[in-house]
Amino acid sequence: MQKYFIGIDTGGTCTDAVLVESITGRVVETAKEPTTHHRLSIGTGNALRTLFARADISPDQILSVAVSSTLATNSVVENKGARVALLIIGYVKHFKLPVKAVIFIKGGHTIKGEEEEPLDLEYLVDIVGGLKKEVDAYGVCAAMSMENPTHELVTEKAISLIDPKPVFCSHRISRQAGMQERAATAGLHAKLMPIMQEYVAGVQEAMTEQRLHCPMVIVAGNGRIVSSAEAVEQAGVTVASGPACTAFFGSLLSKTDNLVIDVGGTTTDIAMIENGRPLLSADGCTIGDWKTHVEAVDMFTGGIGGDSLVMVDEKGTMTIGPVRVVPLAMSTDFPDTAEWLGHSTKSRCIRLMSTPQQDPDLSPVVRFLSTNGPATPHKLRQATGLSGIPLDAQLEDLSRKQLVIETGFTPTDALHVLRIIDFGDRRKSLAGAAILGRLIGKGPEEFCSLVVTRTEEMIENLIIEYIFNRFWGKTLTNFISTRNNHPVLHVDFSLKIPLIGIGAAARFFLPGVAARLSTTVTFPENYTVGNAIGAAMICRTSLSPGISS
Repeated sequence: MQKYFIGIDTGGTCTDAVLVESITGRVVETAKEPTTHHRLSIGTGNALRTLFARADISPDQILSVAVSSTLATNSVVENKGARVALLIIGYVKHFKLPVKAVIFIKGGHTIKGEEEEPLDLEYLVDIVGGLKKEVDAYGVCAAMSMENPTHELVTEKAISLIDPKPVFCSHRISRQAGMQERAATAGLHAKLMPIMQEYVAGVQEAMTEQRLHCPMVIVAGNGRIVSSAEAVEQAGVTVASGPACTAFFGSLLSKTDNLVIDVGGTTTDIAMIENGRPLLSADGCTIGDWKTHVEAVDMFTGGIGGDSLVMVDEKGTMTIGPVRVVPLAMSTDFPDTAEWLGHSTKSRCIRLMSTPQQDPDLSPVVRFLSTNGPATPHKLRQATGLSGIPLDAQLEDLSRKQLVIETGFTPTDALHVLRIIDFGDRRKSLAGAAILGRLIGKGPEEFCSLVVTRTEEMIENLIIEYIFNRFWGKTLTNFISTRNNHPVLHVDFSLKIPLIGIGAAARFFLPGVAARLSTTVTFPENYTVGNAIGAAMICRTSLSPGISS
């Protein structure tokens, strides 16, 4: 009886599933279903159900389910995930990271592992007592804890007695020097633990519904497979899971140098193939503002995709991303676009998915949405009296808890208006394009052409930024993103290696990107589910090709 592997890739927009023959590696069947963020098991279950229906196989023919996900990466790019407090012990030079709080505490050890200064327990207790209602998890990083983790372990124990929430200590994952990177690594693990816990539970629930009792493994960012338990306990290792599968899929197709570009709904991921093999990052991966010691493929991620929010401010300046929303063409149960879409805080409409039962004192935002229905941030500000940071904090909290769904104009809507794609309600996209186009003096189709062009420019800039980082270790973000508007200097770049496109949105944007960079792009068979194939193949081969450093 033929045996198979299943690969699953859960992205910000779609959940993909593929069926691969265990002996030949042939892709037998594929499935693509919307990701259901409020309950991940639904989207995963739908993808598995479609896969089984198309392939006509039984659950006992499946050897393993290998899972890849960009949810961790997306949560970092969109600044979602758990609210984390980072406790830095025995380090004087202050730094910032994108967490709820970074607290510096006396203590730490010397390079020989000897106590340099006693841990300030009294201050630690006071700090945790004040933070317990503000955070969901803690990251702990002490000076030279890789030589002596005592102060991290004592801090972990103290936190557990005051506030029994997840705690992640840096010595458990990083043996390298560099306090800021080690702190970021600990904070990233803490931030992603709840996300991976929910995700793993969702996949397991979907597998149970389909009577799948085979092992489930997660693809880590370095291209290796880990157990579901390890993926939760050390969630940071999954942060580049999707890009690892992107790189592996690309390496199956070419034995030369190329760039593999995965254009999804939420992010664009870039990985380099050298001599037909994915590369590992020498010092750890960088995701958004997080430079870490997490071992991962050499990759770069940016918050631009098919479902990135398009916004026009009062000055007529258009921005795209990094926030992901449901495209207008795909939205349901929202008011007519003409009733709410406009400048800045009118760029998106928010609908409550469910009322939090555990909160007897509902926030003003939840009360308004539950009583009056969907609203823009502008309308919420008028109705609740909240504005700025307080309103943003409540909306961020609701989004993080998957209690709301948001819609707005996106590059996907622009493609609908231009008749490049047709799987949603074009009328909604056209209405949105007319409103936003009017704000900058353009017609609907002209506005949409500008959105597509700007999306291509942003992907092009990501590629150039990655190349600079990869070969020169330099960050030229400000220059690269503004080079086309410079009053004196004009700079063009060209690539000497080709592109390989992956992801549902890749075919619509990468040809233009390739033309800008004077190179070519190819779209392999099953490129729209490339990451799921990469996950299945990584599991099938047990990483026998290896990954070079």
